[in-house]
Amino acid sequence: MATPLFDLSGKVALVTGGSKGLGKAMARGFAEAGADIVICSRNQQELDAALPEILQGTKSKGKAYVVDMTDRDQVAGLAKSAIDAMGKVDILVNNAGSNVPQMIDEITDDKWDQIVELNLTSCMSLSRALIPQMKERRWGRIIHISSVMGLTSKAGRGCYSATKSALIGLARAMALDLGPFNITCNCIAPGPFLTDLPMSVLSKAEQDTFASRTALNRWAEPRELAGPALLLASDAGSYITGTTLLVDGGNLCKTF
Repeated sequence: MATPLFDLSGKVALVTGGSKGLGKAMARGFAEAGADIVICSRNQQELDAALPEILQGTKSKGKAYVVDMTDRDQVAGLAKSAIDAMGKVDILVNNAGSNVPQMIDEITDDKWDQIVELNLTSCMSLSRALIPQMKERRWGRIIHISSVMGLTSKAGRGCYSATKSALIGLARAMALDLGPFNITCNCIAPGPFLTDLPMSVLSKAEQDTFASRTALNRWAEPRELAGPALLLASDAGSYITGTTLLVDGGNLCKTF
């Protein structure tokens, strides 16, 4: 490591939705910094392929679990399995999430409940399950992956924006609850990143528009979120809590 500020040796990081995209990139960044890794997703094949790539060339250990984050019993089981296997969890990244673009007068109760459960409630549930052992050690890092859509929005994104905005409020409150125990809680709000989710819901024209709205005139690669996540997960970010780190390539700078 170039500096001990970013050294995660001896730490264990759990990243939900860690088999691809932003989750995989952040998990890889943590492994390169020395952390042992736990990832989860709903797809065993993706996990089996991702974990060796995350750990390749490092001395880190890793575990992968199939988990449906909309099932609260499975979320609780994930916390127990991770602690049983690794002895502890120091860093939690609540990254799993999804989006169902629908106009607010068209979205069904089932779809609304599903997205709220996945994008918001699972973050609370998993945090709640892991916080006690962080308190015991008086050290922890919790990062919720919000979105630029939590600070602005787009037609048909009512449910998604609502959940991503709620994560920002949740992080502020959790920071106050957990600060006395030396546990920080923050959000990262990514802008346009080249992952499966935006590519699946945006047309080519919309993709081009998103790129043009950034100061850098491009989409980001998932790897470009690893550094911001490492900052908030390490001693380098020990005095950052209750805030939202916008990683959007200057998207919100450009009003017109």
